[in-house]
Amino acid sequence: MPDVRALSRPYPSRDHAPVLTHVDTAIFGARYFTRCLAHPTCRDWCCSHGVDVDEANVARLLEHADVIERFTGIDRARWFRDDVTHDAEFPSGAYRRTRVEDGACVFLDRTSRGCRIHAFCVAAGHDYHALKPIVSTLFPLTFDEGLLHASDEVHDHTLVCLDAPETRPPSPTLYRGVRDELRFYFGEALIAELDALEASHVPRTEPTRLRVLRG
Repeated sequence: MPDVRALSRPYPSRDHAPVLTHVDTAIFGARYFTRCLAHPTCRDWCCSHGVDVDEANVARLLEHADVIERFTGIDRARWFRDDVTHDAEFPSGAYRRTRVEDGACVFLDRTSRGCRIHAFCVAAGHDYHALKPIVSTLFPLTFDEGLLHASDEVHDHTLVCLDAPETRPPSPTLYRGVRDELRFYFGEALIAELDALEASHVPRTEPTRLRVLRG
C-alpha cells in the first residue's frame, strides 16, 4: 500500500498552482542517475513522449518565438498540439502538450542531447524556470490532486536511469535529485517539512504505483 503522508498545511507553488497537500514517501527511497547528460545509455529516453506545458508557459514561449525559432531551427507551428486540456492544478488552469516528431519531443536536441528550451535559456541568459515547463523541471517527480509523488515511469520501472537496489555507490533519491527545484517552486517551508519526513523515513524497496503520467 502507498505510504502517503499529509503535509502540515497546503503548499501552493509560486504561481499559486499546483498546491501540494500530501507526499508519497516512496520519493525518499527510490534512486536515479541525476547527471542526465552523462548517462551512458539513456539517449534522452524521458523525452520520448512530449510534455504537458501550462498555457501561460506556452504564451511565454511564444513571446520569444522569433529567437527560439532561430536558435532551434523549429518553426513555432510545430511546437504544440492543438488540443487544450483543462486542469486546475496548472497555474493557468489548462495545458497543451508538445508535439512528438520521429519518436521524441519536438524540443529535443537530436545532435548534442538535452532540451532545447533549456539550452536556449542558458545561451540567452534567461532563468530556465520562466520557459521550461514545471513538469519537465520536477521530473521524475510529479503532482496529482495535491500529491507529490514519483512519475509513472518510476513505478513501472521503465525509467532508464532508475537505480537497481544493489547499485553501489547509490545515486541520489528522487527527492534529493529535485530538492532545489521544489524549493524554487514551493519555498523553504516545504523543504523543511520534507527534510523532516525524509529523516524519519525507512526506505521502501519498491515505489508505489500511482496513476498519473505528466512528463
